[in-house]
Amino acid sequence: MTGELTGRPDADLALKEWGAAVHALLQGRQSVLLRKGGIHEKRFLLAGSEFLLYPTVAHSHADATRPEHADLLPLGAADVADEAVVVRASASVVEAIEVARPENIAALEPFHIWTIASVQANRIDFRPKRRLTAIVVSVRPLVSPVRLPVWDEYGGCRSWVDLVEVPGSSRGRPVRPAPELREVAAQVRGLVGEPTSSRVAGDQGDQ
Repeated sequence: MTGELTGRPDADLALKEWGAAVHALLQGRQSVLLRKGGIHEKRFLLAGSEFLLYPTVAHSHADATRPEHADLLPLGAADVADEAVVVRASASVVEAIEVARPENIAALEPFHIWTIASVQANRIDFRPKRRLTAIVVSVRPLVSPVRLPVWDEYGGCRSWVDLVEVPGSSRGRPVRPAPELREVAAQVRGLVGEPTSSRVAGDQGDQ
Protein backbone atom coordinates (compact mmCIF):
# COMPACT_ATOMS: atom_id res chain seq x y z
CA MET A 1 0.00 0.00 0.00
CA THR A 2 1.83 3.11 -1.20
CA GLY A 3 1.53 6.24 0.88
CA GLU A 4 -0.77 8.71 -0.90
CA LEU A 5 0.03 11.54 1.48
CA THR A 6 3.50 12.26 0.10
CA GLY A 7 3.67 9.73 -2.68
CA ARG A 8 6.72 8.07 -1.16
CA PRO A 9 7.04 4.58 -2.65
CA ASP A 10 8.45 3.24 0.63
CA ALA A 11 5.63 4.60 2.83
CA ASP A 12 2.28 3.25 3.97
CA LEU A 13 -0.54 5.71 4.50
CA ALA A 14 -2.10 5.56 7.98
CA LEU A 15 -4.99 7.31 9.70
CA LYS A 16 -4.48 8.08 13.38
CA GLU A 17 -7.40 6.70 15.41
CA TRP A 18 -8.10 5.86 19.03
CA GLY A 19 -6.67 2.49 20.00
CA ALA A 20 -10.00 1.51 21.58
CA ALA A 21 -11.82 2.43 18.36
CA VAL A 22 -9.43 0.27 16.33
CA HIS A 23 -10.34 -2.73 18.49
CA ALA A 24 -14.03 -1.80 18.20
CA LEU A 25 -13.70 -1.84 14.41
CA LEU A 26 -11.94 -5.20 14.52
CA GLN A 27 -14.67 -6.66 16.72
CA GLY A 28 -17.48 -5.33 14.54
CA ARG A 29 -18.75 -2.95 17.19
CA GLN A 30 -17.97 0.14 15.10
CA SER A 31 -18.28 0.90 11.41
CA VAL A 32 -18.18 4.70 11.25
CA LEU A 33 -15.37 7.16 11.94
CA LEU A 34 -16.17 10.81 12.66
CA ARG A 35 -13.51 13.29 11.57
CA LYS A 36 -13.08 17.05 11.30
CA GLY A 37 -9.29 17.28 11.08
CA GLY A 38 -6.54 18.02 13.59
CA ILE A 39 -5.68 21.38 15.13
CA HIS A 40 -3.05 22.05 12.48
CA GLU A 41 -5.32 21.08 9.57
CA LYS A 42 -7.67 23.49 7.83
CA ARG A 43 -10.21 20.68 7.39
CA PHE A 44 -10.35 16.92 7.10
CA LEU A 45 -9.51 15.47 3.71
CA LEU A 46 -9.39 11.83 2.73
CA ALA A 47 -5.76 11.22 1.79
CA GLY A 48 -6.50 7.78 0.37
CA SER A 49 -9.23 5.20 -0.05
CA GLU A 50 -7.27 2.48 1.77
CA PHE A 51 -4.98 2.91 4.76
CA LEU A 52 -3.61 1.44 7.95
CA LEU A 53 -5.01 2.44 11.35
CA TYR A 54 -2.36 3.99 13.61
CA PRO A 55 -3.50 3.69 17.26
CA THR A 56 -3.43 6.58 19.72
CA VAL A 57 -4.28 6.86 23.42
CA ALA A 58 -5.19 9.82 25.65
CA HIS A 59 -6.56 10.09 29.17
CA SER A 60 -9.72 11.73 27.81
CA HIS A 61 -10.63 8.57 25.88
CA ALA A 62 -11.98 6.87 29.00
CA ASP A 63 -14.58 9.55 29.69
CA ALA A 64 -15.52 9.75 26.01
CA THR A 65 -16.19 6.01 25.59
CA ARG A 66 -19.62 4.60 26.44
CA PRO A 67 -19.57 2.25 29.48
CA GLU A 68 -20.58 -0.83 27.50
CA HIS A 69 -17.37 -0.46 25.49
CA ALA A 70 -15.01 0.30 28.37
CA ASP A 71 -13.43 -3.13 28.01
CA LEU A 72 -11.79 -1.89 24.80
CA LEU A 73 -9.79 0.82 26.57
CA PRO A 74 -7.07 -1.46 28.03
CA LEU A 75 -6.78 -3.26 24.69
CA GLY A 76 -6.15 0.04 22.93
CA ALA A 77 -3.75 1.22 25.61
CA ALA A 78 -1.69 -1.97 25.30
CA ASP A 79 -1.01 -1.12 21.64
CA VAL A 80 0.54 2.26 22.41
CA ALA A 81 3.81 2.99 24.21
CA ASP A 82 6.24 5.90 24.16
CA GLU A 83 8.69 4.03 21.95
CA ALA A 84 6.42 1.88 19.77
CA VAL A 85 2.86 1.17 18.63
CA VAL A 86 1.18 -1.97 17.37
CA VAL A 87 -0.63 -1.60 14.05
CA ARG A 88 -3.16 -4.38 13.65
CA ALA A 89 -5.75 -3.25 11.09
CA SER A 90 -6.27 -1.72 7.67
CA ALA A 91 -9.37 0.09 6.46
CA SER A 92 -10.94 0.97 3.15
CA VAL A 93 -13.55 3.65 2.60
CA VAL A 94 -17.07 2.48 1.80
CA GLU A 95 -18.46 6.01 1.75
CA ALA A 96 -17.54 9.41 3.18
CA ILE A 97 -20.60 11.47 4.11
CA GLU A 98 -20.50 15.13 5.02
CA VAL A 99 -22.63 15.75 8.12
CA ALA A 100 -25.13 18.36 6.94
CA ARG A 101 -27.57 17.78 9.81
CA PRO A 102 -25.51 17.72 13.02
CA GLU A 103 -28.69 17.93 15.07
CA ASN A 104 -29.21 14.26 14.23
CA ILE A 105 -25.74 13.12 15.28
CA ALA A 106 -27.08 11.15 18.28
CA ALA A 107 -28.78 8.78 15.82
CA LEU A 108 -25.34 7.50 14.78
CA GLU A 109 -24.69 6.02 18.23
CA PRO A 110 -25.17 2.39 17.06
CA PHE A 111 -22.26 2.80 14.65
CA HIS A 112 -19.51 3.88 17.08
CA ILE A 113 -18.33 3.60 20.71
CA TRP A 114 -18.25 7.27 21.77
CA THR A 115 -20.60 9.07 24.14
CA ILE A 116 -23.02 11.50 22.55
CA ALA A 117 -21.68 14.25 24.83
CA SER A 118 -18.12 13.73 23.62
CA VAL A 119 -19.20 13.64 19.97
CA GLN A 120 -21.05 16.89 20.47
CA ALA A 121 -18.21 18.62 22.31
CA ASN A 122 -15.21 17.27 20.43
CA ARG A 123 -16.57 16.73 16.94
CA ILE A 124 -19.60 18.99 16.44
CA ASP A 125 -18.85 22.06 18.59
CA PHE A 126 -15.11 21.92 17.82
CA ARG A 127 -14.55 24.28 14.89
CA PRO A 128 -18.31 24.73 14.37
CA LYS A 129 -17.95 26.40 10.97
CA ARG A 130 -16.41 23.25 9.52
CA ARG A 131 -18.53 20.24 8.74
CA LEU A 132 -17.89 16.86 10.25
CA THR A 133 -17.28 13.87 7.97
CA ALA A 134 -18.78 10.47 8.75
CA ILE A 135 -16.69 7.76 7.11
CA VAL A 136 -18.10 4.26 6.75
CA VAL A 137 -15.15 1.87 6.60
CA SER A 138 -14.50 -1.77 5.89
CA VAL A 139 -11.80 -3.09 8.21
CA ARG A 140 -9.51 -6.08 7.83
CA PRO A 141 -7.10 -7.37 10.48
CA LEU A 142 -3.43 -7.71 9.70
CA VAL A 143 -2.67 -11.43 9.86
CA SER A 144 0.50 -10.54 11.78
CA PRO A 145 0.16 -7.25 13.72
CA VAL A 146 3.15 -4.97 13.19
CA ARG A 147 5.11 -3.28 15.97
CA LEU A 148 6.52 0.04 14.75
CA PRO A 149 8.90 2.50 16.38
CA VAL A 150 7.44 5.93 17.09
CA TRP A 151 9.13 8.65 15.05
CA ASP A 152 8.83 12.38 15.76
CA GLU A 153 7.07 12.94 12.44
CA TYR A 154 4.22 10.69 13.57
CA GLY A 155 3.38 13.01 16.46
CA GLY A 156 1.24 16.12 16.65
CA CYS A 157 -2.45 16.71 16.16
CA ARG A 158 -2.79 15.51 12.59
CA SER A 159 -5.06 12.98 10.92
CA TRP A 160 -2.64 11.25 8.55
CA VAL A 161 0.90 9.95 8.71
CA ASP A 162 3.16 8.18 6.23
CA LEU A 163 4.61 5.13 7.96
CA VAL A 164 8.04 4.08 6.77
CA GLU A 165 9.72 0.69 6.94
CA VAL A 166 6.49 -1.18 7.66
CA PRO A 167 7.09 -4.95 7.50
CA GLY A 168 4.79 -6.68 5.04
CA SER A 169 1.72 -8.34 6.52
CA SER A 170 -1.16 -9.86 4.61
CA ARG A 171 -4.73 -8.83 5.39
CA GLY A 172 -7.40 -11.08 6.75
CA ARG A 173 -11.01 -11.15 5.61
CA PRO A 174 -13.19 -8.04 6.10
CA VAL A 175 -14.77 -7.91 9.54
CA ARG A 176 -18.20 -7.07 8.11
CA PRO A 177 -19.66 -8.06 4.72
CA ALA A 178 -19.89 -5.43 1.99
CA PRO A 179 -23.73 -5.46 1.69
CA GLU A 180 -24.04 -4.80 5.42
CA LEU A 181 -21.68 -1.82 5.20
CA ARG A 182 -23.51 -0.42 2.19
CA GLU A 183 -26.68 -0.52 4.29
CA VAL A 184 -24.87 1.30 7.12
CA ALA A 185 -23.77 3.96 4.63
CA ALA A 186 -27.35 4.38 3.41
CA GLN A 187 -28.57 4.77 6.99
CA VAL A 188 -25.88 7.32 7.85
CA ARG A 189 -26.59 9.26 4.67
CA GLY A 190 -30.29 9.29 5.48
CA LEU A 191 -29.73 10.43 9.06
CA VAL A 192 -27.11 13.17 8.75
CA GLY A 193 -26.36 13.70 5.04
CA GLU A 194 -27.89 16.31 2.80
CA PRO A 195 -31.69 16.08 2.87
CA THR A 196 -33.10 14.14 -0.05
CA SER A 197 -34.87 17.20 -1.43
CA SER A 198 -31.56 19.11 -1.53
CA ARG A 199 -29.78 16.24 -3.29
CA VAL A 200 -32.55 15.95 -5.89
CA ALA A 201 -32.55 19.71 -6.49
CA GLY A 202 -28.79 19.69 -6.89
CA ASP A 203 -28.90 16.79 -9.32
CA GLN A 204 -31.51 18.53 -11.44
CA GLY A 205 -29.48 21.72 -11.45
CA ASP A 206 -26.51 19.85 -12.91
CA GLN A 207 -28.50 18.58 -15.88
